Amino acid sequence: MTNYDFFTAQLRFIAKKTEREPGAVDDTMRALDHVISDLEIHANSFDVKANDLGVTARALAGVAGFLQQHILPEAVEAGHSVGEEQIRWTIETCMSTMAKLMSHAELNKDQKDIKIKLPAYPSKPVS
Repeated sequence: MTNYDFFTAQLRFIAKKTEREPGAVDDTMRALDHVISDLEIHANSFDVKANDLGVTARALAGVAGFLQQHILPEAVEAGHSVGEEQIRWTIETCMSTMAKLMSHAELNKDQKDIKIKLPAYPSKPVS
């Protein structure tokens, strides 16, 4: 497992758990699916088109919120330190990426694509 497989797996889990509805929810999940697909190809980076900056930012914020509210407490309660570390890293990465996407959108008036490179994972690869 690479350093980022757990991240992609967490994104995929949330994308599958989310009930799709026409409109904003479906658009958000489609953006999340795109991030997952790019990460499967590039391992540590993904591209976001200018017209998808906002929806991708919302998708990542939603992932962070879901993990914070529902999954992290279970990992902490179970004493699963590796899982807790991965979840906390995913929450932090999603929120910092969301901020980066929103800043980029504002500075570039939603007219410029961006490549997001994931930060280095702070420990050895997980298996």
